[in-house]
Amino acid sequence: MWFQWSEQRDYIDSTWNCGYFLASIFVFLNLFGQLSGCILVLSRNFVQYACFGLFGIIALQTIAYSILWDLKFLMRNLALGGGLLLLLAESRSEGKSMFAGVPTMRESSPKQYMQLGGRVLLVLMFMTLLHFDVSFFSILQNIVGTALIILVAIGFKTKLAALTLVIWLFAINIYFNAFWTIPAYKPMHDFLKYDFFQTMSVIGGLLLVVALGPGGVSMDEKKKEW
Repeated sequence: MWFQWSEQRDYIDSTWNCGYFLASIFVFLNLFGQLSGCILVLSRNFVQYACFGLFGIIALQTIAYSILWDLKFLMRNLALGGGLLLLLAESRSEGKSMFAGVPTMRESSPKQYMQLGGRVLLVLMFMTLLHFDVSFFSILQNIVGTALIILVAIGFKTKLAALTLVIWLFAINIYFNAFWTIPAYKPMHDFLKYDFFQTMSVIGGLLLVVALGPGGVSMDEKKKEW
């Protein structure tokens, strides 16, 4: 957004007819909100507030860039929200621990349902990658991908399924969103760059699933009771 300040401002101005000043304020708030939220998350300071702020940025972008009416982009934005939900759940468990580095023995119900919601939202990213054609590769990709996202959503063999999705999504991202191979002056460069970094954010959410597990509302957790 910093390097494309004028393009972002002009797009908002032309879409909403809000004028040069308000469009500039929007771009500034968007940029500042993302940077400050990410810095707080990475420095592990006020993580919950940072997550709420980033939720607000996602909602703001969904409306301002008319993502609400584009199902593919909407599902990807919801997947980003899923990653933030998982991060929020992780920060809650960290805050309730009695000793640094020692997890609590009993998880709170809100945290469990945030993990469930985060897992379900994350798999929306993969639904945008399904291809409905009759080629062998597409059929195989759809079958394997659908099986993996169902496993993550219901919380069965969750860590293994999530790790497999991380590897698969990373490979697809490098292959299909190689924005560095497109000249910077072409519009496709910006589209691929946006998709690339958005996909990397979803990969980060999946890595949280790999690290923390599916949570209490999952088949993996119920198996322990059986």
